[in-house]
Amino acid sequence: MNGGGDDDKGAAAGRARSEDSGAPLTARTEPYAYEDGCAPGFLVNRKPDEVPRPPVEQDVPGWVGDLGAVPAGDQYVEVTVQGLGKGTVVLQDMNVRVQGTGAPLDWNTYRMGSGCGGEASTRSFAVDLDEAAPRVTTRAGQRDFPYKVSESDSEVFRVRASTKLHDVRWYLELEWSSGDRHSVLRVDDEGKPFRTSSKEGRPSYSWQGASTWEREGAQDR
Repeated sequence: MNGGGDDDKGAAAGRARSEDSGAPLTARTEPYAYEDGCAPGFLVNRKPDEVPRPPVEQDVPGWVGDLGAVPAGDQYVEVTVQGLGKGTVVLQDMNVRVQGTGAPLDWNTYRMGSGCGGEASTRSFAVDLDEAAPRVTTRAGQRDFPYKVSESDSEVFRVRASTKLHDVRWYLELEWSSGDRHSVLRVDDEGKPFRTSSKEGRPSYSWQGASTWEREGAQDR
């Protein structure tokens, strides 16, 4: 699982479907997935009294889009890959490509809740975005690629991307083959890269069931 180079911009909210015209597979992406009930955190360029209460999980993409929020430190991306047509598609590998790297955002961090589950298990992978050449690695004893998908048999992959040093724009690539055909499917957020920024040293707030955000540490901006 190889790393990638630098390029340019973008960031987004929502969920997306990646398709190449004529390719025998499709990928549906959830950019802000919860990992085993673990509530994520987001960097938001607003003061606590300007940030609405955290939404339920299915409404997180809209909340992120309205606020221009960016995943703080870690981002969990869920990718569901399914074949199209009658043939079997072999997923040979998954790679990460870095499209842009900058200084961490100097915004406040807001956590969706408290508490967290254990390590993710099924089809669980990780990306250290601070590496010189980031790559996709297995987690929790997960076996590595290849995998197979078809129209009736999909695969769900969870990718945890992390950074403690940068503001990173990135996307994934799935190498696939089917018969004598082979190519690469880009996996992103509606044509835009994912975006993850370090939260180190930033003021942190959580919603503890009250009517306001409560400060956990650091000073308000």
